[in-house]
Amino acid sequence: MTTTAITNIGSLVTNDPGAGDGSPLGLIENAAVVIDGDKVAWVGPADKAPAADTAYDAQGRAAIPGFVDSHSHLVFAGDRTQEFNARMSGRAYSAGGIRTTVAATRAASDTELEANLLRHLDEARRQGTTTFETKSGYGLTVADEARALRIASAHTDEVTYLGAHIVSPEYAEDPAGYVDLVTGEMLTACAPYARWVDVFCEKGAFDGDQARAILTAGAAAGLIPRVHANQLSYGPGVQLAVELRAASADHCTHLTDADVDALAQAADTTVATLLPGAEFSTRAQWPDARRLIDAGATVALSTDCNPGSSYTSSMPFCIALAVRDMRMTPDEALWSATAGGARALRRADIGAVTPGARADLALLDAPSHVHLAYRPGVPLVRAVWSKGVRAY
Repeated sequence: MTTTAITNIGSLVTNDPGAGDGSPLGLIENAAVVIDGDKVAWVGPADKAPAADTAYDAQGRAAIPGFVDSHSHLVFAGDRTQEFNARMSGRAYSAGGIRTTVAATRAASDTELEANLLRHLDEARRQGTTTFETKSGYGLTVADEARALRIASAHTDEVTYLGAHIVSPEYAEDPAGYVDLVTGEMLTACAPYARWVDVFCEKGAFDGDQARAILTAGAAAGLIPRVHANQLSYGPGVQLAVELRAASADHCTHLTDADVDALAQAADTTVATLLPGAEFSTRAQWPDARRLIDAGATVALSTDCNPGSSYTSSMPFCIALAVRDMRMTPDEALWSATAGGARALRRADIGAVTPGARADLALLDAPSHVHLAYRPGVPLVRAVWSKGVRAY
């Protein structure tokens, strides 16, 4: 295999305390990284770097692990511009929300859905994302959910079955019948393409008993639970996620002290994944990351990229929001967008730049990772390596 040395890195974030300065970010100043194939082979001071077949001069720029976007909804068609415009203009809007996207997605061809997915993936990669999770949830029929997962699985291993996004319009008067479909025929068709099972546990979607039935059925089919929890109101989602040892409880906006304590106690199994793009796009209450971190919970940041409530693929933007409005430090936000996302996906091979990890990293047009929050909206990503290949 060909080896590549990235040299003259001004500041390298490894997310390995033992590799760097002992902090959670494991910072190394004046650093180098050696890539062998698709893995990191060596990290350390640039003046001690071993020889490599090729070299790339970082010219004093900062390098960070590739972002791990552990929550997105990228298999869809259409957009909801009118809905967003009305919301931001303070006008009432009576269109169907998620149902609008369901109708557009059902009407789209496989080719159209895949092209839209690839467009968003390219957009995310150019902003430093090297791993992403994505969900179904805009088909809500057996055939449409299965095809969404089949399309997604061609481009990522982190695919989530979200037949329980909302109750399908055809079952509006029979939600119990829809739960039976989601836990039966639809699950059978979708499980071969997915790693995860998810449910929107919220008023107007699925209650605690329905969510438990859906998640336990998914687990019996070999899928690992994750939960849309406590986004719009207080509810049972977080407690259910902890009870079922879900990999993540996502959103976590409305939390009781008991919810925070439960996530802290389950820090090794259930990650609190925060999605500030949703609050930005809906002018909703911000999740309190500081409260969770201080309690000892493990926190991840993700985009929640979707056409309705968070139409952004930018992890740097979410970092800036988390620092400005969720009381995270720049170090905490970067860790949560990389190592935290890896934890939410139960992956040990990504989210860090350390020997043996997958060679995913981004080079910033800045001397420090702090610039991700310090210079919001500025396209700072200069180069991206994904699985050892320079992808951008």
